[in-house]
Amino acid sequence: MNDKQIKAFLKSKELGRKAVGDGLYIRVQTEGVAYWEVRYSVNGKRRSMVPNGGIYPAMSLVEAKAEAAKIKLLAKQGVDPLAERERQQEETIKTVNDLFEDWYQTTAVRLKHPEIPQRMYTKDIKPTIGQLKVEDVNARDIRAIIHKVAKSNRPTVANKTLLCCKQLFNHACKLDLISGNPAAAFKPVDAGGIEKSRSRALSLNEIATVFTVLRESKPSFSHENYLAVALLLCLGVRKGELIAAKWSEFDFDEQLWHMPEERSKTGVGITIPLSDFAIEWFKELRVIACGAEYVFPARKIGKRRGYISNDTLNHALAKLFGQKLDSHGQTTENVLGKAGISHFTVHDLRRSCRTLLASLKVAPHIAERCLNHKLKGIEGTYNQHDYLEERREALGKLAALVSPIVNNQANVVSFTNIKIS
Repeated sequence: MNDKQIKAFLKSKELGRKAVGDGLYIRVQTEGVAYWEVRYSVNGKRRSMVPNGGIYPAMSLVEAKAEAAKIKLLAKQGVDPLAERERQQEETIKTVNDLFEDWYQTTAVRLKHPEIPQRMYTKDIKPTIGQLKVEDVNARDIRAIIHKVAKSNRPTVANKTLLCCKQLFNHACKLDLISGNPAAAFKPVDAGGIEKSRSRALSLNEIATVFTVLRESKPSFSHENYLAVALLLCLGVRKGELIAAKWSEFDFDEQLWHMPEERSKTGVGITIPLSDFAIEWFKELRVIACGAEYVFPARKIGKRRGYISNDTLNHALAKLFGQKLDSHGQTTENVLGKAGISHFTVHDLRRSCRTLLASLKVAPHIAERCLNHKLKGIEGTYNQHDYLEERREALGKLAALVSPIVNNQANVVSFTNIKIS
């Protein structure tokens, strides 16, 4: 059939199909609507399919013949074009965002802290390659991501971001979406460098200066943040454990905080004794929380979770070290540096807690349990005692030492006789 004959067929309003030649047909199932159909044989079976976009006259006769030729050639090579198209239509992983969602739901969600790769992907990976097709991502894209993170003075995060990229694209290789991992060749030296264990711990004199600066920096450094720093220093818990705490976990009558296993980094729940000073700080926070479920409720409407961001305290502290921009796009003043305080991070408060406990002559195994560290070696295997009362005494001594500073009680404690390395 030629184009004139096809138009005459349509004009006749006859339903059915007519052979055009070489396996190509024109079919009319509904009056006025016609489409192309290609019949072919593959692996001993007769098959038929409509080419993509195969509506007449949107696809012309010449174009339909060309599509039919391609389909017949694939069939001759033993490839079923219809089966291939159906498989492609079922494939839902096309972009890197799709890949991450599949990896997160099938693999990352089983990690102990799946929120960590999710946060890294959302903040540092997605903005650069999230919308790209998986097969279009190359090594230069990976380098751009890790260099950007490293230049933001986050070397540890840069290394973790690189690891996340490797795991993500290993998943793509496993699913046969790509033949090679674009992140495979990169090493920590290409990202944040070889990591060294931090040793920063604040002396008691430094702690006094820090809390003075924090008080003078209100309301920029909020009272909630101020109390969070005090609690991290006096309880030795991890930042993530504290900011996600719920009021239902606390027994103020017994002065205990029952931290559940799902929130403990060690995967084992622990009961934390609370000093009188810690109780008073928590009570202040409860007033500020205004009936919220969490001790540190989210401060912005529409947050995906009920408590503050993991970066809230880090960001607030970084501002006081002059590492952030203000509302006018200017670098914030390094008020802590001007006060003689060398840089420290939120996690360094935990190390400072452990160092202060040592200065108070707290036995090492008690101090380690105060930080919810597992006891090492054979002792950790056989000694399952929780040392609750010993920890209560140790943390009570620590709070008595630090609370005058936090509560701004002048001349209550002398720092000159206490040396902390």
